Amino acid sequence: MKIIVLVKEVPDTYGDRALDLETGLADRAAGEVVFDEIGERSLEVALSFADGNADTEVIVLSMAPESAVATLRKGLAMGAASAVQVADEALRGADLGLTAEVLAAAIQRTGFDLVIAGNLSTDGTGGVLAAMVAEFLGVPHATSLSSIEIAPDAVTGVRATENGTMQVRASLPAVVSVTEALPEARFPNFKGIMAAKKKPIEILSLAELAVDPDAPEAGRSIVIGIAKKQARDAGVKIVDEGDAGEKLADFLLQNRLV
Repeated sequence: MKIIVLVKEVPDTYGDRALDLETGLADRAAGEVVFDEIGERSLEVALSFADGNADTEVIVLSMAPESAVATLRKGLAMGAASAVQVADEALRGADLGLTAEVLAAAIQRTGFDLVIAGNLSTDGTGGVLAAMVAEFLGVPHATSLSSIEIAPDAVTGVRATENGTMQVRASLPAVVSVTEALPEARFPNFKGIMAAKKKPIEILSLAELAVDPDAPEAGRSIVIGIAKKQARDAGVKIVDEGDAGEKLADFLLQNRLV
């Protein structure tokens, strides 16, 4: 079985985040970038299955700048057999539609039985990419799974809903996405880190995938305006000088909070 895991390099959740006010894009140089945790959990699902099924090939796939090779190397060090990276300057600022189209083209070119992704990236948090990729591939999808079981011909799992849980099933080939309810990823060991240096990374361009980012019929999203968020005003500080209760009551009344 060939399993492709979609991974992503994102700004560190605990670091600084900023937008470039000229382009409207995230300023990747504003802080550290890391392997998205939900991508690591997705990879763990694939590797755990591969541990018990010797005929399984796990491939990590990312659409990212060439500088993101280190992220792919981490995936290889964890245990993936190879990596595919789509790197093209024309993809800078790509919307979800273009991203899904490009990833689907790369998946189709590589070949697959199952695609595993995270349900939400920590930067864009779109939550629809897996379903969009499945639509481009023309295969069934099962999204936001809190548990998953992979079989030779199908994948099953549980999805949490507002009213309980739902058991879902998709015949292979298929696309699935998982949530943070899945186990945390394994740490790369020294042997894996050394082995990763020899594992192949295929770098693809848009021309090789025959995807036109400026296709007029595709209906790409564009940024029409951007502004810096206004700084919050300092709050009102009430010092108790025997009349703090009255001051607090006045504040609540003035702001129509009571």
